[in-house]
Amino acid sequence: MPWNPERYPPAMQHLSPPVRQKAIEIANALLEQGYDEGKAIRIAIAKAKEWAWHHRAGGP
Repeated sequence: MPWNPERYPPAMQHLSPPVRQKAIEIANALLEQGYDEGKAIRIAIAKAKEWAWHHRAGGP
């Protein structure tokens, strides 16, 4: 079941709203590609944090 800003994995609750939204988008895309939920969540959180770091720092 796809996640949204009102319903998301507990592991994402500590993320700021913009980072959480990006993680939700990434996780949903990974689920569509066939990843299992646990792996999709872990990858999505890591990638969303990376996105936030580049976004705030102005990117490479």
